[in-house]
Amino acid sequence: MRIHALMNRLIRPFRRRRMRRFAATFGDPARLSVVDVGGTAFNWRLLAQRPRLVLVNLERPRGPGEALAGAAFVVGDGTRLGFADGAFDVAFSNSVIEHLGTPERQRAFAGELRRVAAGLWVQTPARGFPFEPHLLAPGVHWLPRGAQRRLLRRFTPWGWLARPSPAQVERFLEQTRLLTGREMRALFPDCEIRRERLCGLTKAWVAVRRPGGVG
Repeated sequence: MRIHALMNRLIRPFRRRRMRRFAATFGDPARLSVVDVGGTAFNWRLLAQRPRLVLVNLERPRGPGEALAGAAFVVGDGTRLGFADGAFDVAFSNSVIEHLGTPERQRAFAGELRRVAAGLWVQTPARGFPFEPHLLAPGVHWLPRGAQRRLLRRFTPWGWLARPSPAQVERFLEQTRLLTGREMRALFPDCEIRRERLCGLTKAWVAVRRPGGVG
């Protein structure tokens, strides 16, 4: 089984629950204009009603299975969005900000999301959770960078299934920076920081800001 197919199967129940919470927070999605920065059609297929949706990503969908009827696709950089201030009701991002690599780029990304929309829903895996979701392995993300570099290819399910090259391992390490609750509060000071829990532990952080008059 390909790594992406396995990941989609594993995360579907969590994503469905997350999207239900999104709808409960903001009300009828069909009333909203939403920009999803770094997202794909996957999450939005889990909702019965969809917003007026713009998907921003580094490249366009590669095939018909990645397209979504009624959604607009824009190629762009989440740290430099080409939209006016307050152009959308909600800026949405799911498991993206941890891939910006550096605190500076994460701050730029957070600032752009806060700028282009009155409402926010920004989720990211919690650094304190013992299971690293991208690698499908426990505790690896807490190790020094050198130890991670030695372990990722041969001692994680990601390494076994994706068979990354040394260059791909290096790129993953450079681009992946999981966040703490304190860092999320600093990035989104005007938001409620919610916890998603699994077995009593904080699995993910969600920064939420409701736009006035919506929801």
